[in-house]
Amino acid sequence: MLEIPTAIGYLRSDISGSRQSWDEIRIRSLAARLGYTLAKTVVFGRYTEDPVHRLIDVVRSVDAEAVIMPGIEHVGGQISNELLAVADSIIVDTQETFSRWIVPPDTPADLGSH
Repeated sequence: MLEIPTAIGYLRSDISGSRQSWDEIRIRSLAARLGYTLAKTVVFGRYTEDPVHRLIDVVRSVDAEAVIMPGIEHVGGQISNELLAVADSIIVDTQETFSRWIVPPDTPADLGSH
């Protein structure tokens, strides 16, 4: 039986502002279109301490494969290596996907020269 991957929606209420409901709809819609089950949408605000690490805790707790967010500004303008270590990140505005590394990016390539 084919297992449907799980995703988490994520947004910052202070960035979404009055568009928060619309952003949540767009997250749900993209998750469905890409074939994810959306477990929940995590909403943090301006005063949330260490939001990316708290998001990572949520991703791990539900064993999510991806985090879907309205725009990259919701994670401070760039996807952190810590977040990429646990889940793909998908941006609704640009439809970009930042994929996890199977092999860490700083691992030397083995080109078969022994």
